[in-house]
Amino acid sequence: MIHFLILWLHVGDAFTVPYTLQSQSMNRHQLPSSRSSLSAKSICMFDENDFAGKQGDWPYMDSDLNRLDNSDDSVFYNSPRFVTHIDDGAISSLTEFYKEEFTSINKETLDVLDLCSSWISHLPEGVTYGKVVGLGMNEGELAANKQLNDFVVQDLNDNPIMSQFEDNSFDVICNVVSVDYLTKPLEIFQEMHRILRPGGISLMSFSNRCFPTKAIAMWLQADEIGRLTIVGSYYHYSAEWSFIEALDIKEMQPVPERPSAGDVMKKP
Repeated sequence: MIHFLILWLHVGDAFTVPYTLQSQSMNRHQLPSSRSSLSAKSICMFDENDFAGKQGDWPYMDSDLNRLDNSDDSVFYNSPRFVTHIDDGAISSLTEFYKEEFTSINKETLDVLDLCSSWISHLPEGVTYGKVVGLGMNEGELAANKQLNDFVVQDLNDNPIMSQFEDNSFDVICNVVSVDYLTKPLEIFQEMHRILRPGGISLMSFSNRCFPTKAIAMWLQADEIGRLTIVGSYYHYSAEWSFIEALDIKEMQPVPERPSAGDVMKKP
């Protein structure tokens, strides 16, 4: 069974487990968990009744996945961009969320695939990793990523098949603020399901920022809840996942001390 979480980052996201484990007893990792250091608000749990069709009944047309700029993505991403696309607070929240989820997998080492990777992967310290592979568009960015021990240069919008990876190769697949640019999501999500190990997790995170010329049409037309539903539908229609949950994650802010009655009277 593979599970999936959609995480909405403050500047949003998704989480799943392979279906084959559903008949086994669910452990903490396979169920929505309490996260002490984060304000991780569960927005919704998707099930098959939330979608018009069944698994395999892909509902989207080419026009839904069209973009304002349909030119070759290799041209757009030709020059390295050593920048972050979400702010420091969102990065901190995402990294802390990763740490809690990775720890809950309870394995000695984790093999991770960072899809649409760049020069930083936001992976937490204090976790023992095996292979950490980045798959992205720009060789210079990938080569500069100190968290990777291997990388692949591949345009998933041109070739969504990840044949270089065998079945059941990874414990975690993550994708940070790039799901809105995918023009072949069905094939990509099917491949993710294939190469995740039973008990593995898929984590899709996004925010309200994007390159609008490269984002797909239905993404630009949707509000935040609509975007969560789009990503949830990719999972639903692509393969059989154990559950799909959408979360809003952000760091918990300290609650100011409540003033005493005397303080209120002194400074009304």
